[in-house]
Amino acid sequence: MIPEFEVTILGNTSSIPVHGRHHTAQVVRFGQDFLLLDCGEAMQLQARAFKIRVSKINTIFISHLHGDHYLGLVGLLSSYHLAKRTSPLTLFGPQGLDEIITTHFRWSNTKLSYPLTFVQTHDDGLNLLLDTPRYQVYSFPLKHRLPTTGFLIKEKHGLRSMIKEKLQQDNLSFAAIQSLRKGIDYKDENGKKYKVNAYTHPLPPLRSYAYCSDTIYNPDLKPYLENVDLLYHESTFMEDNRERAAVTFHSTAKQAAEIAKISGVKKLLLGHFSSRYTDLELMLGEAKSVFPSSILSEEGQTYAI
Repeated sequence: MIPEFEVTILGNTSSIPVHGRHHTAQVVRFGQDFLLLDCGEAMQLQARAFKIRVSKINTIFISHLHGDHYLGLVGLLSSYHLAKRTSPLTLFGPQGLDEIITTHFRWSNTKLSYPLTFVQTHDDGLNLLLDTPRYQVYSFPLKHRLPTTGFLIKEKHGLRSMIKEKLQQDNLSFAAIQSLRKGIDYKDENGKKYKVNAYTHPLPPLRSYAYCSDTIYNPDLKPYLENVDLLYHESTFMEDNRERAAVTFHSTAKQAAEIAKISGVKKLLLGHFSSRYTDLELMLGEAKSVFPSSILSEEGQTYAI
């Protein structure tokens, strides 16, 4: 059975929450696992509005220490404590995040009811952060005004499905079935060989999701993003503010589309919109002129990967 792999957008605006848009936060679901990417203000309210059970989140990834990407974090961690959470929580983020969090709880005289583990991220290349039986999470460097990482979630192959007719026909042993499901050819005690391709169904294509929070236009991202199924890339500005984008280390929608095009991604999800834009359709048009498979991220929408 193929596990569900999807991302729900809780916030898609940049520095100021306006026009009904909220600060950056996304929940990625892979099967029964829930991962939070960034945690801007109003994350909890948005999660309630869109029926996301935050109690299921066991892993949080913070891209960088600009407030619109993490200022909802203390509130979320506090709510977990007030709800008497006991299950462990792992927090991945840049240097300084652990100091911010522990300082707050020290001065509020709070001893959390659950184990909280900090793992520091680094912006020095592709780094494996989390390795589970069905997926891996990597960080990769973005170019912004302070240390920033993107996140790449890649599916791993699970066990293969057996061809029932062949299974019944040849009366395979338990050991043979276990080996074949793992993708390993099997040879029995009599020397008879059982080939994986003859007894199991082909594996489905592996899926992937890449998240680029804040970054200047950077073609060097291509090796990290190559052929991903869905790319979320910030598109703070339109082309008439291209110089402003460069000065603030952000990207335009068209630049995000150029990154998607050179990286060969299947679909581009635009987000992190500047407060100066109320109507985003012109921004989408600029992106689609370069990469037709571009869409605007919408709060409350879930995108299958």
